Amino acid sequence: MIVMLIAGALFTKQLIWTPITAVNMTDIVSNQFKMSGASFAGTDKNGDPFKIHAKTGRQEYNNSDVIYMEGVSGTIVRRVNGERTTNIVSARNAEYNMKDKKITLYGNVKIDSSNGDNILTNELVIRL
Repeated sequence: MIVMLIAGALFTKQLIWTPITAVNMTDIVSNQFKMSGASFAGTDKNGDPFKIHAKTGRQEYNNSDVIYMEGVSGTIVRRVNGERTTNIVSARNAEYNMKDKKITLYGNVKIDSSNGDNILTNELVIRL
């Protein structure tokens, strides 16, 4: 039956070919998985909570300790001189290194702190 369908398509010249170059093999090979609406939560070395949300996130096979994120926002609680400060963060992109316990925010990084401090920069590293 299958042979008849293929032969019929060849004789009627209605076989449609999809070129293999249309498939982005680099993206398929390098990315372990992709996520939409990714959220990461935990505590830092002092036991203070953090929560990061990203529109998209991905991991690569050759660097599985790092999560690359786009459209990042979140809340990070820090202790400064014994007082807890809540920081609302946002950035265009971020890299969350789970092994080194650090988040690198870059691209329109904005931080609004509960103590009244406001920061606007291009790159910021937060050690958890």
